Amino acid sequence: MAIDRTSILVVDDEENLRNLLNKILSDGGHAVETAADGEAALAKYKASRYDLVLLDLKLPKLDGMSVLRGIMEHDTDALVIIITAFSTIDTAIEAIKLGAYHYVGKPFRPEELMIVVNQALERGRLVRENRKLQQELMHTFKFEGIVGDSPKMHSVLQLAAAVAPTDATVLIYGETGTGKELLARSIHFQSARAAGPFVVVNCGAIPETLLETELFGHEKGAFTSAITSRVGRFERAQDGTIFLDEIGDMSVAMQVKLLRVLAERVIERVGGSKTIDVNARVVAATNKDLKKAIGEGQFREDLYYRLAVMPVELPPLRERKEDIQALVYHFLNKYAVAFGKRIKGFTPAAMKKLRSHQWPGNVRELEYAVQRVVILATKELIDVEEIWLDEQTAPGAKFPKAFSLGEVERRHIDAVLKMTAWNLDEAARVLGIDRNALQGKMQEYNITAETG
Repeated sequence: MAIDRTSILVVDDEENLRNLLNKILSDGGHAVETAADGEAALAKYKASRYDLVLLDLKLPKLDGMSVLRGIMEHDTDALVIIITAFSTIDTAIEAIKLGAYHYVGKPFRPEELMIVVNQALERGRLVRENRKLQQELMHTFKFEGIVGDSPKMHSVLQLAAAVAPTDATVLIYGETGTGKELLARSIHFQSARAAGPFVVVNCGAIPETLLETELFGHEKGAFTSAITSRVGRFERAQDGTIFLDEIGDMSVAMQVKLLRVLAERVIERVGGSKTIDVNARVVAATNKDLKKAIGEGQFREDLYYRLAVMPVELPPLRERKEDIQALVYHFLNKYAVAFGKRIKGFTPAAMKKLRSHQWPGNVRELEYAVQRVVILATKELIDVEEIWLDEQTAPGAKFPKAFSLGEVERRHIDAVLKMTAWNLDEAARVLGIDRNALQGKMQEYNITAETG
């Protein structure tokens, strides 16, 4: 069976050097073609793409830099090695800035040339493999933006797909950062209520004294500052879905009121006596063991069974490491486009480092890590030394409180603020949140220009 050989185009106006390069590369098992001037070289490349080009800078008809620009415009993935005399090293460096892979100075030793050639071809192979992987990932099992092809995620997504068309209440379990809200949104947008609103309530972030008003609204005069009536989140979610995040943090007194809503499908605004019908599907989520909370008297058993009509458990990232590569490329593509970066992928060593990390902050921590890599990237292929991970979260390490998900988020926000020179609008855009949410996070983590 014939074996495909890598194709190399040699471009030099010196016949003796062209013949020498032809022999060296042919003896190395490569298929070689040559060109004696810039115009011929560019015409050949456009007519037949080559795996690698060896290009002299001083050429008749069209100089080497113009040839390089023409090649890169035609094929942004082109691999070009510059052949240059010592006196034109500065020009060769400029060529690298334009996209050339490397340069080799004249005169050269055949073995040194072959080292550079083989490194370039290996890089091309990695790029092709990464592109192939990205194309394959386009067909990976996804559920409204959720990436996962592991057996555990298949089970989760199959269960979610089955429950989405129904109106059943769903309770999502999962550690912080596993994607509970994303799954809840996916269930909503694949349901008959997709055209309706999706309203989020973080029960753990709203003080108990305000949660009732947030959920059910209030009438004018219900309390001193209630100068007008206000619609609550349940009414806003009419004909849609209300997502009750961190339901395990809700007080027992508030749980009683929520139980009535689930049982009777009606609410009463604070300070009012009129019952209001509500037609909103409830999806709840928690990172707590609610059955344990029931035993400790912190969560009502009857509410638990009302919520857990369809329980869904999202596994932590460390239990589905098969998905890490797919997630990495999902976030790479997302942020490369957002930041206008040209990044082709990760080296095997870089991907190994990402796979071996424990990810205590789960998918959210991984997303932050990839976003940081894209922001700081200066090369098209990300190598292992360009990936910053806190070594205290390496496999087998104990996770100190200092490196909780909150600390990961605080550090990431701080890094983005510095990167954007404390431009809050730009930082909010990079983080994918609005300016008010960013200011809230800065206040929560006490981030200021002085502390950052």
